[in-house]
Amino acid sequence: LTQTMYVLFLLFQILGAVILGFGIWILADKTSFIAVLQMSSPSLKTGAYILIGVGALTMLMGFLGCLGAVNEIRCLLGLYFTCLIIILLAQIAAALVIYFQKEMLKVELSIIVVDLIENYDPADEDQRNLRDAWDYVQRQIACCGWNGAKQWENNEILRNKSNTEYPCSCSNRSKDLVEGGGFCNLEDPVNGTATYADWPVHEQGCMDGVEQWLKDNLGIILGVCTGVAVIELLGMILSISLCKNIHSEDYTKVPKS
Repeated sequence: LTQTMYVLFLLFQILGAVILGFGIWILADKTSFIAVLQMSSPSLKTGAYILIGVGALTMLMGFLGCLGAVNEIRCLLGLYFTCLIIILLAQIAAALVIYFQKEMLKVELSIIVVDLIENYDPADEDQRNLRDAWDYVQRQIACCGWNGAKQWENNEILRNKSNTEYPCSCSNRSKDLVEGGGFCNLEDPVNGTATYADWPVHEQGCMDGVEQWLKDNLGIILGVCTGVAVIELLGMILSISLCKNIHSEDYTKVPKS
């Protein structure tokens, strides 16, 4: 039983490091869809800090649990069990909030992206990271706008140019994608004006692309979440079992600092 606990404690150290790293990645990422959300929504930043805290707590828990198992200290095993319950309940609560508030989250995300498209300006250096992140999303998903290319007609710069330019990252032509971002010139516009229908861009909106990605990877996401929950449940069961097998506590076994 004790050897099994050691394996679980090691798994918790690895799990904590992964969660901690994921939280840091959300804050540091500048080139993906996460970057668009992170720079536009303070709630994602808060979530990243929470992940960093949970990761650090998970690693600390693994250390305390291992210390309690090695030295047969029941209070440390009890603390380990209590922390596991808190984290598991927090995960369940977060999953329920996301599930029941998914429509509201979709609306909030739509507002963020639409505002980004309308104010997209290649000359604005202050928004460069956010702009580059959105260009990256459109290139990788092969999409244009949130609901479609028509949303780009609301961009002030394109509107002032009679839509004779279009976002390069939306283009379905490889030579435009070399530009990376900014606007590309439309070849031979009729009467010097154009609409989004004249642009050589992808028809799919990025919302559909993101939803399709989530559907394609839903099995992996659920599998990872289930695996984490199983590890936590095993940790609780084994810590209680080990705690019952310890008949008396000897605090002299605790290493002195």
